[in-house]
Amino acid sequence: MDVAVLFTTHPQFLAHDTGPFHPERPARLQAVRAGIEAAGLGEALVSFNPRPATASEIALVHPGGFLDRLAAFTSSGGGNLDPDTVAVPASYAAALLAAGAGLEAVSRLDAGEGDIAFCAVRPPGHHATPTRSMGFCLLNNVAVTAKVLAARGERVLIVDYDAHHGNGTQDVFYADGNVVYVSFHEFPLYPGTGGVPEMGEDDGYGATINFPLPSGATGDVYRTAMDTVLAPLVDQWRPTWLLVSAGFDGHRRDPITGLGLSAGDFADFTRVLGEYVPAGRQIVFLEGGYDLEGLAASAGAALATMCGEHYRPEAATSGGPGRHVVEAVQMRRHEAGLA
Repeated sequence: MDVAVLFTTHPQFLAHDTGPFHPERPARLQAVRAGIEAAGLGEALVSFNPRPATASEIALVHPGGFLDRLAAFTSSGGGNLDPDTVAVPASYAAALLAAGAGLEAVSRLDAGEGDIAFCAVRPPGHHATPTRSMGFCLLNNVAVTAKVLAARGERVLIVDYDAHHGNGTQDVFYADGNVVYVSFHEFPLYPGTGGVPEMGEDDGYGATINFPLPSGATGDVYRTAMDTVLAPLVDQWRPTWLLVSAGFDGHRRDPITGLGLSAGDFADFTRVLGEYVPAGRQIVFLEGGYDLEGLAASAGAALATMCGEHYRPEAATSGGPGRHVVEAVQMRRHEAGLA
């Protein structure tokens, strides 16, 4: 089956210079490129240029003077927004492009130019809250796209398998019943949020699902959660768009996390998630992934699966801990009348 996979990145993302020892560094995008070449996908992807998100689009997620403050900070030379989060003068343009990449992907998918899109962007976005840049993230890229889609009446499912909980994305949609947010993450780990009881509030109650997994969790735990929790949710709620926060820092080689995943697992996740919505309604956003070899293998395997190709430089994993977390989520949702 021929699948048209749209792919975007931009040289401006490399200009977001976080310093020589920062894990979220420009070489990460070079690793993604290396993974594409190793998978033999050089001619298979349909490249497009991202566009900057507008101030009004960003304000759907980051209201008030948030964007003006970020512009002033970077134009004055930048520096550390917090101990983890760095911005330089070039970071502002990079952040606008990262936040707009998904919006351009939506336009192109709407026009029938592809079946799925992968946005290789930086800075990443899922830790950025409505009022704060944090955790390597300046603007919340996936949330901006989700907000624009929801505003036109779409039912949006966000699945975040970054090893760190996407506290920013959760905050944006915690009371929003039009966007379901599902996070698989290591716990305890930065930023310390994402417990099973965090299920949303008001109109969004039940639309937040967290799987706080222990160190060493393997791919079979994720697949069980997808089969037993996500698949019934999708059958009932019928999302019209799927946005994936693809953090490859769950790879077992990653230097700042402790999960036990492999490139084969990320291929599996891509295959399963791709069945949740029709063709032309899925966008994958790069989030974390800080071991360059693990990132290259994982991104290559995921993109190959998106293309309908079989490329698995590593086998899928199994046998690790974490099934009790899946059972706890099932029980909690059942008790709340949500499953």
